[in-house]
Parts: sequence; structure tokens; C-alpha cells
Amino acid sequence: MGDHFEKGQQALLNEGEENEMEIFGYRTQSCRKTLCLAGSIFSFGILPLVFYWRPAWHVWANCIPCSLQEADVVLLRTTDEFQTYSWKKVVWICLSALNSAFQLIPDHPLITDEEYIINRAIRKPDLKVRCIKVQKIRYVWNNLEGQFQKIGSLEDWLSSAKIHVKFGSGLTTEEQEIRRLICGPNTIDVEITPIWKLLIKEVLNPFYIFQLFSVCLWFSEDYKEYAFAIILMSIISIALTVYDLREQSVKLHHLVESHNSITVSVCEKKAGVQELESRFLVPGDLLILTGNKVQMPCDAILLDGSCVVDEGMLTGESIPVTKTPLPKMDSSVPWKTQSEADYKRHVLFCGTEVIQARGACSGTVKAVVLQTGFNTAKGDLVRSILYPKPMNFKLYRDAIMFLLCLVGTATIGMIYTLCVYVLSGLKRDFIFQEPPEEVVKKALDVITIAVPPALPAALTTGIIYAQRRLKKRGIFCISPQRINVCGQLNLVCFDKTGTLTRDGLDLWGVVPCDRSGFQEVHNFASGKALPWGPLYAAMASCHSLILLDGTIHGDPLDLKMFEATTWEMVVSGHDFHIKGAPACAMVVKPCKPASQVPVAGIAILHQFPFSSALQRMTVIAQEMGGDWLAFMKGAPERVASFCQPETVPTSFVSELQIYTTQGFRVIGLAYKKLEMDHHTTALMRDQVESDLIFLGLLVLENRLKEETKPALEELISARIRTVMITGDNLQTAITVARKSGMVSESQKVILIEANETTESSSASISWQLVEEKKHIAYRNQDNYINIREEVSDNSREGSYHFALSGKSFQVISQHFGSLLPKILINGTIFARMSPGQKSSLVEEFQKLDYFVGMCGDGANDCGALKMAHVGVSLSEQEASVASPFTSKTPNIECVPHLIKEGRAALVTSFCMFKYMALYSMIQYVGVLLLYWETNSLSNYQFLFQDLAITTLIGVTMNLNGAYPKLVPFRPAGRLISPPLLLSVILNILLSLAMHIVGFILVQRQPWYSMGMHSTCTVQNETTSKLTISPTAPEKIGSNGVFTSFENTTIWFLGTINCIIVALVFSKGKPFRQPTYKNYIFVLVLVIQLSVCLFILFADIPELYRRLDLLCTPVLWRVYIVIMLGSNFIVSLVVEEAIIENRALWMIIKRYFGYQSKSQYRIWQRALANDPSWPPINQTSYSDMPACGRGVSYSNPVFESNEEQL
Repeated sequence: MGDHFEKGQQALLNEGEENEMEIFGYRTQSCRKTLCLAGSIFSFGILPLVFYWRPAWHVWANCIPCSLQEADVVLLRTTDEFQTYSWKKVVWICLSALNSAFQLIPDHPLITDEEYIINRAIRKPDLKVRCIKVQKIRYVWNNLEGQFQKIGSLEDWLSSAKIHVKFGSGLTTEEQEIRRLICGPNTIDVEITPIWKLLIKEVLNPFYIFQLFSVCLWFSEDYKEYAFAIILMSIISIALTVYDLREQSVKLHHLVESHNSITVSVCEKKAGVQELESRFLVPGDLLILTGNKVQMPCDAILLDGSCVVDEGMLTGESIPVTKTPLPKMDSSVPWKTQSEADYKRHVLFCGTEVIQARGACSGTVKAVVLQTGFNTAKGDLVRSILYPKPMNFKLYRDAIMFLLCLVGTATIGMIYTLCVYVLSGLKRDFIFQEPPEEVVKKALDVITIAVPPALPAALTTGIIYAQRRLKKRGIFCISPQRINVCGQLNLVCFDKTGTLTRDGLDLWGVVPCDRSGFQEVHNFASGKALPWGPLYAAMASCHSLILLDGTIHGDPLDLKMFEATTWEMVVSGHDFHIKGAPACAMVVKPCKPASQVPVAGIAILHQFPFSSALQRMTVIAQEMGGDWLAFMKGAPERVASFCQPETVPTSFVSELQIYTTQGFRVIGLAYKKLEMDHHTTALMRDQVESDLIFLGLLVLENRLKEETKPALEELISARIRTVMITGDNLQTAITVARKSGMVSESQKVILIEANETTESSSASISWQLVEEKKHIAYRNQDNYINIREEVSDNSREGSYHFALSGKSFQVISQHFGSLLPKILINGTIFARMSPGQKSSLVEEFQKLDYFVGMCGDGANDCGALKMAHVGVSLSEQEASVASPFTSKTPNIECVPHLIKEGRAALVTSFCMFKYMALYSMIQYVGVLLLYWETNSLSNYQFLFQDLAITTLIGVTMNLNGAYPKLVPFRPAGRLISPPLLLSVILNILLSLAMHIVGFILVQRQPWYSMGMHSTCTVQNETTSKLTISPTAPEKIGSNGVFTSFENTTIWFLGTINCIIVALVFSKGKPFRQPTYKNYIFVLVLVIQLSVCLFILFADIPELYRRLDLLCTPVLWRVYIVIMLGSNFIVSLVVEEAIIENRALWMIIKRYFGYQSKSQYRIWQRALANDPSWPPINQTSYSDMPACGRGVSYSNPVFESNEEQL
């Protein structure tokens, strides 16, 4: 149902976005609703429960399909591989409510202009708006286009001119009221979820419903003790979960609470400037920003003035960012795409702090509200926490299959039970026949035996222990389910600056240049001052530093550069004013008037701020009483491209390489004199950034963190791929990769450069081998240490690595689709990557079936951290809350720790699944054998097995910590992998064989039918009666259990077998600490085994009577021990010699020709057999047959068929 729809009944919501959904129209039908209500009553609430678990069924049962225009209910389905359903009611907003404020009629000029979505949404003449609310976002029905559209932001098609004209003087009160009603309040409301709601949601989990059924059944059978134990365990489990969810809810509420109660100044068209609560803001409102340290309550486009903003909340990096006003252009191009520069430099984002607001000529800073509420940047961050990307880890799907198999087994057992009891009733007199309700109870009992209700609690404890161990290491986790996924990681991406290298930069020196070429390096460590000149002026003025409360703030690079000049920064006042410049222009001047500096100071008049996309920044400045100048600073290659060719030295490339190959961060500087005949702000960026004179190179040192080399060495030796994704220079990245050991000295680096289509040629891709210059000036030979000497090259995935820039990555993605997977298989260094490209790269790796980890310091990495299977943030800023893991220790040591704990947690999960399967099957086999004699285990016998044995084992088996060394292979990622399945099946067969042998052998003993008691010191009436006449046993207890030799034998075999299986399945090396180091677990097993053997060999009548056991001859007890000992030896040999024998499985795989079906393995095999790969010193074009989009590859994210051994 729900797939066959006519046109108009189905559409896409948020098309092309991350949260894309299909939307289907439905209309509620009264008769269907009545039938569902009757069904709910007659099913005693089961039907509503099913509808709660399956939202689509609720809609299909109550409604009929119709067009979206007529729908009163919409069914939503995500377009990802999960196909998650949800439903929403369509609600009406009535604008007639505004009549009291002003007379609103259908042809009112405010709502007749159908250029805007808000007006298109108003249905005339009744002035109503249809809307739905999905994941906190409001969507209105666009009557003109016939679709639901997002509301709460300005339209994307608006040009800058239109924004200035339409919103430059503010909205009228009437416009504000209409928008307020339709768009909703500007709040990021995260209510603290009431405990009762969390409780109900948790209790309605299918497994807890099954537990409720089990507990009711046990109470009816007078099996109260274990029922109470399960109730207690469930209460503790639910309480912990509810507490955790409540804490997260409170934390998130406090995170956004302050946002909703900010007072702002808004300029209204007629009423002037008004003070307003931020929750009343609407898209299009004109904000007046005054003072410093202002929290932004919405996203806004800066129209007038400039702002310095701390965007730490969004980027995780508390570096002031300068925002410039949106220029008023005549073109009708959408404002976001009107220039090559990033549009975000004009946007003040919600949740960020405006440190400083400086007005232009008009003296006020104006910004138009772009987005409100959950549409904002902060709202989007909060929504990513509230609605995280679902995780499709195969372990969890296998777990459901595992439970279904147990349910299937239980069904067979139920049929068997019914058949046995019905047939036995027919054979006997009606006096001894079991009552029908007792037979039904026994049949239902089989379900609770085959499907262990304690399984979720046992699995949860393993994750809780792992989470606790991580917390001790300073690694905090907001998504505990991802700990298991950490155990499958086989590729980790790292940001460079602040992650692999230290945060701070040290200024190493400058390399000035003139017409004759580069001059001698000026090293600041020498203590000599740099001679005055344009290069000195550029260092003093080309930055985005700000003065706040007498302290200079800004980018660390800018700070280091400015500090090297020993100048100071002041704000211009009455003593110094430049015509046409703002009264509060920033001025830099020498600390002491010095003869070598001929100028009194430089005023910074205008900034074109730095952007990652443009890789440069420019300022317009004026020497005090002198010339107007433009200074540019940025990536050397970009800066040189704006300079007059004759001013760029011919040795530019080789000189740049000298420093980048040593891992230095290199910045290019340039300038030119400006002819000023109009105001600085009227100058266009492209006018200023042309015909510059190249000044030289600024060389900064960015050292590796001490922990980087050993951590990467550990990952590489464990065959976990390491990849660098950075915004820095490509050559610097290559050098850092070599220094850190990511690329060993013996391996080649192939540089890939791809260029866009031009008028003269199609898109091209070239491959060049990076040559290492061994004898160059200034080379620090000590920096090159090969930390991978002990690992042979054969263990690496190839003897070459690809390095490419973000621009090349983009071109390859667009024009060379078939080459992309080939490049990614050996792509190790990705430089000059924008935040969006980082996310795309992570996604492309996931398509190749890699389990991808991402480790970054939060700056520009948020998207990639969220996209990866496992994101680890080294920043504690708000932005990092979207990352599943946060490390308090700001280095990459946390990554190996996380993988070790993930592997240990994953193996623990498998151990628990295997143990629980065996425990339930041991009990299942024993009970079904006893049912053959129309007997069963007594309540105390069940209680001893369930509580004293299994529950204690379940709690303590998980205590093994992670093994301290990472091995070069991963644990199995699936429950249904051959070794695991074989282990479970063989152990079930061993237990079955032992139980059947014990069951048959006991009946063949001479004392079984003859009533021999000479070998037994325990004499009691029950024993006598039973042993003399075993065919007519005496019943004991309400549930028809009677003491018998079969019961005693089966119980001892089953109980001690549960202990044996726990010992056999408790895995130690190579992923967990050895079992003997889990002292509590070993102690529990020893005590349990001792107690069981004591019960077996101690002749205590009262104890036997309590446990409904019969005394047997000592020889038979020895036989039981021999059977159990044989079972233990065979089980241990099978587990160690076959199941855990990795070499054997490799031989079996080779013999049967099994090859991994993972996409990256397939590509590796294909490339290994391709003699033309990798191409070196070649250039290919996109119109060549071999380079098109010939190969398509796609596997769902989070899927992996990786070979598991």
C-alpha cells in the first residue's frame, strides 16, 4: 500500500536535501475510523499498539488516498534506505484572526502580490493557509504551484537589489502580523520531555511488551521470584534509559533557552525603531544592531555597516570573523550566487555572537532577517541532534533476525508441546489428564524459554561498561549504539590543522622579493627588524584583527604576523580622521616613533574578509597623510594569479616548494596603490584585486603534535587506512603526511590535478609523480623520520598514494565519475577542501563500503563529523554536540582507544548473543525432553538457572576491557557470519546430544526401575514412591511438575552446561583482555560451579526437596560430571581449533574461491591486475571514451559485506 498513487497524490518534500521525504495525501474516512475504534476496543488495545509501531498501517487503515490539495492527513516516507514512515495532520491557519488588528480583505494589496510564497499560501477568499509541521519545520501549501513548501525564510531567488529595496526600510506592522501568523514564532523550542512521556515511549518498546507477557505468564504459574527479578531488571533498565534521555533533553533545552529571550531593535516602515522580543521576529524584518557582544537570535543578511562575529558555536573555532554588507547590484541574479565569493560572509548566523558592530556612513548597522526558528543555522544544528541520522549497522538487523529465528524455534516447541500433552491425555484416564489451560500455559512457556527476556539488559550492560571506560579516558559519547560501530572502522579521516598539527603557528620568517627575484630570507628568530617597505606595511595592516577592551583578538595567523611588526592597534578618534572614512576606523601604528619607519600609522578603511572558498583576503588602507593602498594576503598560488606577471619571480614555484616540502605554512602577500576619487565602500572587489605587485612569502611553522606519529603508526600497523582532509596547501599536506608516517618514505606520492572545461578544451586530469628534493636549502633533516620501519610495504594497500586538491576533487566528481572510486582506493591527501567537499568525500568513501571515522577539531568539520559512521570532535564548543564522540584530550590518541573499545564492545555483543542463544536452547532442549514424560522443571529449578546462573553471567561477562594492542584485522561485523553461526549450531548440537544421552541413559540404569537405594544415603518417602513405581509418579506443586531421575539429570546437565558455555564463549585476545583478567567473572563462575557440584554430591534432604531433585547413586553423579567434562573439552576444542582459527578460515576461503564483496575490495583486485594503473605523467580529457561516467557504483551507506576475518 502507499506505492500506487496518481499525479497530485504524491510529491517530494525538501528535494535534493539531506532530509528529503516522499509525501502522500490521504483523507480520513468516518466508517474506517469507526471500524478501527471498534478493533481497538475488541483487541484490548493491541491494535493501537500495532499502529504505534507501524504508523503507515494507521493511515492505511483510517484513510483513503487523495490529492495532496484535499488531504487532511499526509503520510511521509524518507527516501533513504531506511524508508521510515510517519504521519502528520494538515492544520489550517486562519488570517481572519488579524481582523481585530486591521481590516484584512481578499484583495488587500499586502496579499495580492503573489511573488512571495507567503501570499501564494493564502487561500482566497476565506483567507486560510494549510500547513504541516515536520521535524520542527513548518511547510505551507503553495496554491499556485500545488505543493508544500518550507516557510520561515526569505526566498532564494531574491536579488541583492530586491532585498535592499523591499526590506531596506523594514516591514509595515501589517506585514509583520501576517508573516508572524504564517511563519510561526522565532523560537528554537526544545521542551524538556516529561518523564511520563519518556516512560510510555520506552515501555511501549516491543521487547518490553514481550517481557510484560512473560511476567504475566509466570505469575499465573506461580513463578513469582524470577518474574520479580525481571521486573526489577526492566525497571532499572528503563529508569537508566529515561534518566539518560531526560538529561539530554534538559541539556539541549538549556543550550537553546537563552536564544528565545533576547530583546532586539527592529526598524518598522512607518513606526520607526521599536524594541521587540526576538520571538516576534519574522523573515524580512530589519534589525538594528547596536553595541558589542550581541547574541544573534536569527540568521540575518548584513545590509549596512560591518560586524565582527564569533562563530565558535557553528564552527567550533573561536576566531573572530569579519562580516561585510551585501553589495547592492543591479543584476537579477539570486543574491547567494551574484559573486564568486562565499555568500556566508554577508550572513550573521543565529547563535553566533556579534563582538563588534561598526556602522558605515549612516552610523547604524542594519541587517534583514533571513531565517527564523528551526530554519536557522543553530536551529539546523539542534534538529540534527533531535533527529539524528538513523544507523543501519548490520549487527542490529541481524539481531532482529536472530530473535525471529528464536521465535520460529519457539513456535515449533509450542506445536510439539500441544501434541505431546494432547496425545498423553488420550492415552490416560481423564483423572490424570492436564487441564487445557495448563497445557496452553506450558506451550506459551516455551516462548519465554526460547526467547530470553533478559537479552536486552545483558546487551545494554556491555555498552554501558564500554561507555564508562571511554569516559575515564576523557572520551564522551552521546550515541552509545555507535560504540559497536567503532569496532568496524577501517578508514579514518583526519583534519590537519589543530588535529594532526598544533593549533598555534610560529612565524618562521619572510621571503621578500623585488623585480630581480626572491631575496634572502628574513628570519625573525635573529632579532633583526624587517626593513620598512610595502611588505612591512602589508604585515601590519592586511588582517582582520579587532581591538576589544584593549586586547587584540583574531585569527592566530594574523596575530603572529602582526606581533612580528611590533606595531600597536588603536581606534581612530578626534586626533586622527580621514576624509570619507568611518570615524572609528582601525589604525595601526609603530609603538615608538622610529626613524626607520617614515609613516605615523596606517588606517584600515575597508576589508574584503578571508574566505575558505576564495583562499584570500584584501584590505583597503591609507598611510597617515599619504597614499591609498590595497593589500592582499592568501594562498601563494591564488595571490600570484592576481599580480602583474612581471612582478612574480620566475623561481616562484620552486621557492614555494622549498618551504612547503618542509611542512611550513606559506602565505603570499601583494599590494598596489589606489587612485581614490570615490568612497572606499563603493569599490568592487574585482577592481581592487587586479594588477597587484607581488611582495613575497610569509613562512609560518606548524609543528606536529607529539601524539600524532605514534597514534597513526598504531592505526597503520592495524591496517586501518588513514586519510588527511585539510584546507591547507597541498604541498604542505604532503609533507605533513610524510612526517607523520601517513605516507612512508619508500612510497610514492602521485599528484592529481583536474581542470574544468574551458573554451579551448574539455575538462582534463593529469597525474604527476611528486619528486622529493633531498638537497635543498633550509631543510631540517631531523624532521624526516620513518616511523614505519618495522612494517613491511607488503602490509600496505599499495606502494603509492594520490594527493589532490578540493578543486580537482570537484572536477573529478563532475567529469570523471568512473575514475573517482579508483582514485579513492589510494587517495590519502586531500588539500584545500571546503567544508562541503569534506562531507562529500566522507560519503564517497562510505559508498565504497568503508566504515569511515572522522576526527577533527570542530572547525569546518561539523558536516563531515555528522556524515561519518563515527565522528570524533576534539573541540568542546557547541558545534561538536552534533558529533557522536567528543574527546577532552585535544589529540588523535583518542582514535585508537575508541577503535579498541569498539572492537571489545562488538565482540562482547557477539559473546552475549551466543551465550543467550545457548542458554535458551539448553533450557529449551531440557524442557522439551521432560515434556515427553509430561514433566517439566520446577519453579526453583528455573529460578536457579535464570537468576543465580544466567543473570550473574550476563552482568559480569561484559566486564572484560579492551585489549591494549590493535591487531591488523577486525572482529566479525555480522551475527550470521559463518564462524559465529557454526559456533552456535555446533554447541547446540553438543548440548542436544548430551541431554539426549543423559535422558536415555538414566532410564537404562538398573536402579531406575528396581528401586535400589543401597548406594544412596538420602531416604525419603517421595524417593521410595518414585523409584519403586516410576510409571505412576506422585505430583508435586500446582504446575504438574514431579520429581524424577530424568528431571534431576536434565537439570544438572543444563545448569552446569550454562556455566561451561559461558567460559567457552567468553573471548579474550585479540580484541578483549584475557578472560582470567576479568576477576569478577572468574570468581562468579568458580562460585557457581562449586555450588552446583556441592548440590550434586551433597546428600542434604532438605536442599533436594526444595529444588525438587532426587538422590541418585554416586556413580551416576560421576557419569554426569564425565558427560559435562566431555562436552566442555569438545566445545573448547571446537571453539579454539575451528571457530577462532583464523588461518583455517583463510584456507577454506581460498579453497572455495571466496572473495569479499565490499566495493573497495573489488576495486583493489581490479586495480592490482591493471598494468596501466596508476598512470604517471599523463593527461586525460573528459571527452575521451575511457574517462566518462562509464562506471556507476553505489552501495547504501552503513552497509558492509567486508570479509569478516
